[in-house]
Amino acid sequence: MASETQTPQPNPPSSSPPPSSNAWKERILLPTVLAGLVGGGSGFLSSRRAAHSHLPLTYATNLAIVAGCYCGARELVRDARASEPDDLINSVVGGILSGSLLGRLQGGRFGAVRYSLIFAFAGTAMDFTTQQLKPFFQSFKSDPSTNHPQQKASNDGWFKLPEWSPIQVLDEEALAAKRAREQQLYSKRVLGKLNNEES
Repeated sequence: MASETQTPQPNPPSSSPPPSSNAWKERILLPTVLAGLVGGGSGFLSSRRAAHSHLPLTYATNLAIVAGCYCGARELVRDARASEPDDLINSVVGGILSGSLLGRLQGGRFGAVRYSLIFAFAGTAMDFTTQQLKPFFQSFKSDPSTNHPQQKASNDGWFKLPEWSPIQVLDEEALAAKRAREQQLYSKRVLGKLNNEES
């Protein structure tokens, strides 16, 4: 009877953060900063920079605002739908929301429709491309000491110069042989100079 009257104990709070805050820096802050850098670089390389000295700052600010609005709207939709970060529906809906907001500010009702379609298409295409290239970029972040199929040995590292390159990475034996040759050449030069000075 006593076992029937016991109340269930609540589960202890988990130490992991809620799903909405997982890696928000990677999904919102990083693209915003990168967009600002790309905008500043394109403004710096623009042919109109001579007439407008503040153009790189303007381009950087505008592109960072656009990317921040898009990424924020995409993450808001992801949180509302309780879906995975790689779901492209989040990109479409986030693009429509951020495009309609920024388009309404920029160009009225017609601008809202136009910008929402552009943001939905461009944002989804960018997210799809990012998803496809993510494994490629993660291979650069991995530890170079791990064995990959392309590597012959773990001590070769991630970068290998071609055989025809004049720059060669030497192992211990080849390095010792090179130092011995250099020592011999140095002694021959020194002795040659002494013999020339004496005569």
